Formats: sequence, C-alpha cells, structure tokens
Amino acid sequence: MEITSDYTGNGNRKSQNKFWIIIVILIAALALLAWLYLSTRSRLGNMLEEKEHQRTELQHELDSLITEHNNIKLEYGTFADSLASKDSVIQANALEIRKLLDTQYEFYKVRKKLEKLRAISQGYLKQMDSLYTVNRELKEENEQIRGSYRKEQEKSSTLLKDKEALNEKVTQAAVLRAYKITTEGMRGNGSKEKETDKAKRVEKLKVCFTLGENTLLSAGRKDIYVRISRPDKTILTRGIGDEFSFMYKGEVLQYSIKETVNYQNEAMDICSYWYNRSKSDLPSGTYVVSVYTSDYEIGQTTFTLR
Repeated sequence: MEITSDYTGNGNRKSQNKFWIIIVILIAALALLAWLYLSTRSRLGNMLEEKEHQRTELQHELDSLITEHNNIKLEYGTFADSLASKDSVIQANALEIRKLLDTQYEFYKVRKKLEKLRAISQGYLKQMDSLYTVNRELKEENEQIRGSYRKEQEKSSTLLKDKEALNEKVTQAAVLRAYKITTEGMRGNGSKEKETDKAKRVEKLKVCFTLGENTLLSAGRKDIYVRISRPDKTILTRGIGDEFSFMYKGEVLQYSIKETVNYQNEAMDICSYWYNRSKSDLPSGTYVVSVYTSDYEIGQTTFTLR
C-alpha cells in the first residue's frame, strides 16, 4: 500500500510540472505574438508615414513645376498665346497627376508622369525661347534695315525687298498645316449614314480637314495622324500595339486614325473615320482632336457629344 501511494504522488507532481510548463509556453507564445503585432503595427505606421512624406514631396515638385511654367507664360506675355495647345496639354497632365496624388499611392506611376510633364514643359520653354529669339532677331534686322535706309537712300529699295521676301518665307514656314478641322458623330452606313451628337448612339467618328498649300515643302507621301481624346483624357485607339503609335518629339503617342496621302504642295481635303468596334458607349462631354505629321502638331479642334 505504501508503494502505491508513492507512485501516485509522483504522478501528480509530474502532471503539475507539465501543466506549468504548458502555461509558461503559452505565456511566451502570447508575448511573442504581442511583440510581433506591435512590431508589425509600428512598421506599417512607418511605411504609411513614409508614403505620406513621398506624396508631399511629389506634390511640392508638381506645384513648383506648374508655378515655374506659369511664370514663364507671364514672362513671355503674348508669345505664350501662340503655344496655347501645348499649354493645355501641360495643364491636363498636371490635373491628372493631382488626381493620382489625391486618390492613390502609386508613386512610381506619378514619378513617370512627372518626368513626362517635365519633358513637355522643357519643350514648351525651348519653343518659347525660339520664338523670342526669332522675334528679337527680326527686330534687330529691322533696325539695321532702317539705319541703312537713312544712310543710303539708293540701297533702301533693295533692302526693303529683301526684307519683304524674308518675312514672306517666315510667314509661310516650311511646315504643313491643317485647317477647317471638323469631327461629327455618325451612325449607319452608306446612304443611311446620319449625323448624331448623342454619345450612346455614335457608331463612328468622322474627322475632316484641309491640308494647306505650302510650296516650301517637298512633295510626296505624308503620314497624317489623328488623336482623339475623350473627356476623361483617354485616347480613342484602334489597338494598343506599337503599330498603332507614332513618334512625336521623342515621345511615343497612340493615334486614333492614320492616313498616308500623296501631297503635291496644293491644298487637299481629307476625311477619315474612327470606328467604335467595341460597341461600348462613348462618354458625353467635350473631345479634343489633334492632327500631327512630321514631328509637328499641325491643327487642333474640339467637339461635344451629349
């Protein structure tokens, strides 16, 4: 009987020891879990703080860029009016970046768009400087001509004729231009084709324009690209591959319509279609239509679907 009692006592002590070991292990596990939770929470807080810091820096960078751009416009005054289309592109890109900063943390995408906007802004400044330089040179040349006129009456007639010829060439410029740009929503085909300005009923868009006469250009095949931008800035395209894009001032742009024409230095009328092959409803609002060729934007217009 005594042997049985000792055996039972030892068994109870072993059970108690196991119980306390389990308790200690559970406490250690809970402590580890608590530490992991607090550590993870701290890291997440630091990450969010860093993200907000990045957002603030990008916002400041965008604000500085736009402020600098607006100061350039004020500095050059009326010269900025001749590059209104370029300014509208800059403002549209800035608005898109602001929306991304307000709604997303995709800062890689924001940085890429900021780099693109900076490149566009630098191109704007270079064009503005070029216009200013040309204008200054023309003014200086005019002063020289006037001085020669006052000094030598006999030479004045020749100098004035040369000046008129130069001004005529500058006015014409060796750049193709597109005029009378119109865009209409269409539905139906052939004799049943009808115009419509209702976005949900548009099956295709008809873009027409006139290429202006220019004797300074070389005649031959010219590639004409039309970009149609929806009210949400999305470009209407026939596809997303490289075959549906073109280079413009070192940048790859998607086009909506491409036409290759045989230009013979005379005015020619062109009409092309963009087809809504996806059959999806187009959004209502104002659309922007831009025409490009040979690294130049040669015309722009807008139209509205309701």
